[in-house]
Amino acid sequence: MIQREFAKQIIEKIQSNPDVVGLAVGGSWITNEMDDYSDLDLVLVSQTRFSDDKNKMISFASGLGDLLNAFTGEHVGEPRVLICLYDNPFLHVDIKFVTPEEFNERVEDPVVLWERDNILTEIIKSTKSEWPKLDFQWIEDRFWTWIHYATLKIGRGEYFETLDFLSYLRVTVIAPFMQLKNGQLPRGLRKVEFNFDNSDLEILKGTVPKYEINSIVNSLEQIIELYQGLRRELYPDSIKLNEVLRVKTQEFLIETKKKFDKK
Repeated sequence: MIQREFAKQIIEKIQSNPDVVGLAVGGSWITNEMDDYSDLDLVLVSQTRFSDDKNKMISFASGLGDLLNAFTGEHVGEPRVLICLYDNPFLHVDIKFVTPEEFNERVEDPVVLWERDNILTEIIKSTKSEWPKLDFQWIEDRFWTWIHYATLKIGRGEYFETLDFLSYLRVTVIAPFMQLKNGQLPRGLRKVEFNFDNSDLEILKGTVPKYEINSIVNSLEQIIELYQGLRRELYPDSIKLNEVLRVKTQEFLIETKKKFDKK
């Protein structure tokens, strides 16, 4: 596969750099699920911190192949990642630049492709990776205000705004909760087509509306129903529920729907 060939090419280039400690790879490489459409999720470990200067990151990446474009990953909450598009082969490669100390904290245990003095392997053995846990209380404290906001947009007729916000609720709340229910990591919509059975996939499809008022309202109601069912299944007793706000918000949605019924 082109991903493996490109990784081999990178190893040959970094071995002569005494500052580089090792190279590891995560994502679908770990589970042997790579296909022709997979990107390459690399972790480059060096003594020098490259991540404090994007120009240094881009300069390093440009020496690894025919770099067409590169930018840092603030939009996904990780400025240490350089998102690259290479040519020959035409390939999406994410390179996370970390020091050995930063490699201690990670969301998964990557496959070590190359290392000096067994450094990465020893770090993996002596430390534990952990995927960030969902903050259920943070979500509950916001969910019903989010529903109120979506209802405001519906009432005003801002349907594109509503569609966009329903997508936010789907990727932030509903899909991660359904992933957890299905024994997966709460990785938003990642591979739901493969991780969910047909019934759950159909339920999730019900949260995707058309640009039409009844469809939008039905999808919002589906999100509400899903949230209440999933929180009963997933939330520990320690989570404080705001039932007063829930009731008022749902009443507001009902009243808003009546206005459309009168038109």
